[in-house]
Amino acid sequence: MTDRQDDNVKSNDNETDGVVSKTKGRHPVHVLTIIGQIEGHSEAGSSMKTTKYEHVIPRLIAVEEDPEIKGLLVILNTVGGDVEAGLAISELIRGMTKPTASIVLGGGHSIGIPLAVSTDRSFIVPTATMTIHPVRHSGTVIGVNRTMDYLEAIQERITGFVAENSGISQERFTSLMLQTGNLIMDVGTVLNGTQAVEEGLIDSIGYLKDALEYLYSEIEKEK
Repeated sequence: MTDRQDDNVKSNDNETDGVVSKTKGRHPVHVLTIIGQIEGHSEAGSSMKTTKYEHVIPRLIAVEEDPEIKGLLVILNTVGGDVEAGLAISELIRGMTKPTASIVLGGGHSIGIPLAVSTDRSFIVPTATMTIHPVRHSGTVIGVNRTMDYLEAIQERITGFVAENSGISQERFTSLMLQTGNLIMDVGTVLNGTQAVEEGLIDSIGYLKDALEYLYSEIEKEK
């Protein structure tokens, strides 16, 4: 295999994984896309686009450890998914020492909200939405008080994380989560880009250029 052929294979691998590594702008940043359903311990259906947490976690560690990568840009368009996996990825992003930014495109559904606010700066395009609703459980549910206590504890982990990493209070976020009359046949709230910023959930309306400019300026501050 020639060097040119090898480069093509590497390029195709990156496109398949939804990753743009070491961009060649003013400073090299790593671009991570989180799309579809966040897949945790159980596999999603074969027809569904997924982001697998066992792939994302080592990639984030590699970004943190690579001295050539100066920042991380997270692109989000997710329908939610596994709570444990989503929180695990969110905590890793929050704990990174390099500048991080996120952009919500399309939608940031459920566990996508902690992922969006886990970065140093969060952006959302005007046409995107943030869907806030209570924790759901699939499969067999035992109808006892302890089951409800368990689900409530999981929910508090999410609301606490969001409140700690954004400008919205835990009480306000919970009230939006339990609102009726907004979602058809469901409980919760849908916020468009402007509303998400007004609520303090997302830092600002912005596009790719804004997120990159933020990262570049933070990288240059560290220098």
